[in-house]
Amino acid sequence: MHDSQGTNLDPWYGHYADRTAGLSASEVRALFAVASRPEVVSLAGGMPYVSALPKELVETAAVRAVGEHGAVALQYGSGQGVPSLREHILEVMALEGIRGSVDDVVVTTGSQHALELLAKLFLDPGDVVIAEGPSYVTAITVFRSFQGEVVHVPMDDEGMNPQALRETIERVRAEGKRIKFLYTIPSFQNPTGVTLTWQRRVEILEIARSAGVLVLEDNPYGLLYFDQAPPPAMRSIDDEGVVYLGTFSKTLAPGLRVGWAIAPHAIREKLVLANEAAVLSPSSFSQIVISEYMATADWRRQIDTFRGVYRERRDAMLGALQDYLPSLRWTVPSGGFYVWLTMPEHLDSKAMLPRAVKELVAYTPGTAFYADGGGRRNMRLSFCYPEPDFIREGIRRLSTVINGELALLGEFSQTAPLPVQSIERDVLPPFAG
Repeated sequence: MHDSQGTNLDPWYGHYADRTAGLSASEVRALFAVASRPEVVSLAGGMPYVSALPKELVETAAVRAVGEHGAVALQYGSGQGVPSLREHILEVMALEGIRGSVDDVVVTTGSQHALELLAKLFLDPGDVVIAEGPSYVTAITVFRSFQGEVVHVPMDDEGMNPQALRETIERVRAEGKRIKFLYTIPSFQNPTGVTLTWQRRVEILEIARSAGVLVLEDNPYGLLYFDQAPPPAMRSIDDEGVVYLGTFSKTLAPGLRVGWAIAPHAIREKLVLANEAAVLSPSSFSQIVISEYMATADWRRQIDTFRGVYRERRDAMLGALQDYLPSLRWTVPSGGFYVWLTMPEHLDSKAMLPRAVKELVAYTPGTAFYADGGGRRNMRLSFCYPEPDFIREGIRRLSTVINGELALLGEFSQTAPLPVQSIERDVLPPFAG
């Protein structure tokens, strides 16, 4: 695969493993340098608003971690995680309808790490991962880095389409390919903000069970609902066919880098071994800080505070879209961090991004969330981090870019048709807007 002579830019090019071909720069990460400039309104990154977390709560937990558990907190730990934290994780998952024991939980360095461990355990070159279309950008990168192929199933306003899932499973297997698992974010999905209905959760689990397909349920946003809680987790009704991934990054702080997985027994044992092989043990200090936080703070009220913050910002974004871009379509999330915007045909969100940055606004192009080149008419807008007034100003600036593109297209259409490189199907049906 690689030229053994290397390249002028990298003399070690020919020495890399074949699987490194699946590594690519995340379009989200690439935006951070630009989006962090103070004059730019960033609607791109899904960064939690950690300023809503009173720092004294974390300070108290950190002091207790060192003062009362220093010999353990500053030492190597178990590859499965600190038992006291795993007990608190059971309390968190109970809010999603999940029951289990401390032994069922494996703590990881963020849920992203759990994704990588599972990919390492299951994927051989050419294996297929079925995922929603669109899907979480870094999950796609992880699966590709282990030489897996991501095959998308279309969504609508109720989440993944069950009939399309059946047809996809049949088609992939008819092509002689092996399906290793189905990856889904059922609650307030990243990037669309759509929530999979209860009826579809049950139906999709039945499809997966009958087809012998493992389900990876990634649930970073499930507790961040605005008015009504989402349906119970898929793991709550199937503990043998579902691996559940959770994280404290969205309900506490991402800097602590603590997530977890709850899995069927045999998978859990392999996860612990893979965890030990990768990091020896997740940070004992971070785990004990969180354990102390949950033992001493009113963490449920704090999650409710986050809900209020994100609800206000969601409302600011939806109101601004209605005011400045009323002819477009967008999703209306009932929780989480994201709105998925669909533009008219012939517009390309990736090509537009430099012009948007020039107007001092940033977003994530829809192409980042597809493995097959789709999403050019779409963009993900994050409302989690900017203040409401900045969100409104960001949408105003974005409308200047989009309306300018539409005006330019209108001028050209009076003379000759524009060449269109690839106009893919609409992924989602019309939403509000």
